[in-house]
Amino acid sequence: MGVRLASDERLAPLAGRTPAIATLCSHSSLQIFHGARAEGLPTIGLCVGPPPKFYDAFPLARPDRFLSVSRVADLPSTAARLREEAAIIVPHGSFVEYLGPEAFASLDVPVFGNRAVLGWESDRRKERDWLESAGVPIPRLYEDPDEVEGPVIVKYYGAKGGKGFYLAKNREALAEFRPTGPYVVQEYVLGTRYYMHFFYSPITDHGYRLSRGSLELLGMDRRDEANIDELYKLGAQEELLKAGIRPTFVVTGNVPVILRESLLPKAFEVAGRIIERSVELFGGMVGPFCVEGIMTEDLEYKVFEISTRIVAGTNLFISGSPYSDFIEPGLSTGRRIAREIRRAQAEDRLAEILS
Repeated sequence: MGVRLASDERLAPLAGRTPAIATLCSHSSLQIFHGARAEGLPTIGLCVGPPPKFYDAFPLARPDRFLSVSRVADLPSTAARLREEAAIIVPHGSFVEYLGPEAFASLDVPVFGNRAVLGWESDRRKERDWLESAGVPIPRLYEDPDEVEGPVIVKYYGAKGGKGFYLAKNREALAEFRPTGPYVVQEYVLGTRYYMHFFYSPITDHGYRLSRGSLELLGMDRRDEANIDELYKLGAQEELLKAGIRPTFVVTGNVPVILRESLLPKAFEVAGRIIERSVELFGGMVGPFCVEGIMTEDLEYKVFEISTRIVAGTNLFISGSPYSDFIEPGLSTGRRIAREIRRAQAEDRLAEILS
């Protein structure tokens, strides 16, 4: 028997009914709706204001119906309606960030995945404790600015798409940073960044097995040339500041990449450790997640962050990736989510994947 995440009371609206997949109209919603439709599940688009017109341009990814609120903070008020429609909420980065981790965690609607993970992901120090205790290589954390010896990056808490991050090439440059919220100062590792899209299923008994369930690699995005693409930012930031432009790290798109095949065992080992430790800490992370790290020239993969839900980089692979095609041609993360829900319901195991 697996770890039980959802109570009978929370699962009650789903009894004997076809679940509807609901998510906020943003981030990776097109993929989520498209994947649900491919698996025969109805969809609900949650939106602020009138239904976004651009969905009309993508008929295969347009939700079956929309549920509108006047502001993001009003989304919890839709809980009763969503329960009536047997909805399951699929979280993504924008959904959690806009609503806030605490408000999202308290939604009285079944959520795909373990919402307990939010407390670990939204606090960068707790996230670091999780990764460190899992035995995963991570960049150094500086508690005292006087200990800074080289390049560092300052990161705010939460999923902000890189907004507000600050890069300092040395201790003197760090002293110019003016924080606007909780943050951490982290070693800036030179190398190639790889954002690895994994999917953990606690109810699958084949494939890359863990102590419970299985791990799948569905894609990978963002490629920089080590060390040149990362190194240029240190000098470029100075020149931009001289021109009166404050550089940002806001993500505006993604680029598909693949990893050297000889490094794939290392990738799975790192992701597996993260999952095993999550089970011990809070009952396990379920579904899609992204391991974000840097491969150094010594072929050491240092994890600087983990996103515990579907990430926007998976949007590159609506028709499958070089990795998911080895599992099933054309398999997207959105469709993999819907398939997990369908299987869990058929096997009466929704409590293991919903919270």
